[in-house]
Amino acid sequence: MVRKVLIANRGEIALRVIRTAREMGIATVAVYSEADRRAPHVAQAHEAVCLGPAPSRESYLRAGRIIEEALRLGVDAIHPGYGFLSENAAFARSCADAGLIFVGPPPEVIEAMGSKTAARQAMLRAGVPVVPGTEEAITDPALALDIAREIGFPVMLKAAAGGGGKGMRLVAEESAFLSALEAARREAEGAFGDGAVYLEKFVEEPHHIEVQILADAHGRVLHLGERECSIQRRHQKVVEESPSAFVTPELRAELCAIAVKAAQAVGYVNAGTIEFLVDRHRRCYFLEMNTRLQVEHPVTEWVTGLDLVREQLRVAAGLPLELRQEDIQARGHAIECRVCAEDPMQGFLPDTGKIRLHLPPTGPGVRLDSGVETGGEVSVHYDPMLAKLSVWGQDRAAAIARMHRALGEYRLQGVAHNLDFCRWVMEHPVFQGGVTTTHFIAEHWRPEERQGEATAHERLAAELAGLLERADAGGEAAQTEMRGAEQESGWRWQHRRGA
Repeated sequence: MVRKVLIANRGEIALRVIRTAREMGIATVAVYSEADRRAPHVAQAHEAVCLGPAPSRESYLRAGRIIEEALRLGVDAIHPGYGFLSENAAFARSCADAGLIFVGPPPEVIEAMGSKTAARQAMLRAGVPVVPGTEEAITDPALALDIAREIGFPVMLKAAAGGGGKGMRLVAEESAFLSALEAARREAEGAFGDGAVYLEKFVEEPHHIEVQILADAHGRVLHLGERECSIQRRHQKVVEESPSAFVTPELRAELCAIAVKAAQAVGYVNAGTIEFLVDRHRRCYFLEMNTRLQVEHPVTEWVTGLDLVREQLRVAAGLPLELRQEDIQARGHAIECRVCAEDPMQGFLPDTGKIRLHLPPTGPGVRLDSGVETGGEVSVHYDPMLAKLSVWGQDRAAAIARMHRALGEYRLQGVAHNLDFCRWVMEHPVFQGGVTTTHFIAEHWRPEERQGEATAHERLAAELAGLLERADAGGEAAQTEMRGAEQESGWRWQHRRGA
């Protein structure tokens, strides 16, 4: 069994792994950049080591340095979280070469699934349905245009080496194809160091559905049901839920069977996700395989009762899965909102600065995975996601109501954020009807209609945050003023601060 694990990541996912490791009696090592010296994940680990300056390439992406520190500190395993080195086959291979356990799939699988074109080819060989398109990266623009004409516009251009919307272009008509191809190549090269781009038919009215799988080294592959991830901005997810309101029992059985088949076809081990596009006729197409733990894994944990990090660590240690497929029963409904330092009123532009106030919601069926706290800094060097708020309810309506309530209680000041936007999603009739596609935000979000709609909660939080700063500075008048504001508002400030 793993005795000591280094978490090669930061923020909420580092804390997430640390907490499960502690419950399992596993010692933890945190790594951090100079900008994260006072971050919560550093304080919570048994040991911590600085990797270097704030930029990721000088800290969290220093694979060699991470392995050196792991060996120096007597670590058994490295958990990569998500992002950074989590899907880096060379890093996984270096861990193995150094005698360290990499908490993830074999490097050969990461390598094969890391290339979208290689993944498409593997799925085609396995008989998994894929979106019509090119099986290789585009090398001849004229030939690619001929293929696009044959498939029929609109088409999608996608980076072969990565995801997250980088190097992706929707091309609606033939006249825009060649310029879009060149732009996609440039962006892919800048984001991934690889300008390879491939072509797919654009799936109209698409739902982004994914299936969580678990696989051990003894040949057992399980599925844990599906997640609906269609609400996205810039091709990045904002709201996820499980199960999907759009998926019928028949489609669920089909998706889960395909996901297990796909994992078996490539010899998958550990936790992973098979992502699909599902069109309005409920025809499903393989999109990609994520060879790591997903950001949205809490919704699956809510409905299955499983701890996916625990399962990851056990599988990585060579232990067989304790469960069989029939043991896994989904219960209720879960929703997650990604809380990000960004301004939905300004095209979701990311924001930075000091967090003057961070008071998360509590109550039955509410969970917050967070890597920030009051007084922390949101840096330009890292992803703007601050936390993940997830809830569970007996059914979808109950989960939506609970999320709406929790979002309303959340207090976050100092940086722009998307809490009000997420509340708007919960209130929207299309979302409540369970028929959201990946075009939901583009079709329905009208920021100009919501200008000046700061809620009473936001105004109160801003006022109390300012009073708190003055009170903490020792001003008796400010403390008196704050007590008066508490009494007037009914806000239990001392209680919420943990006093």
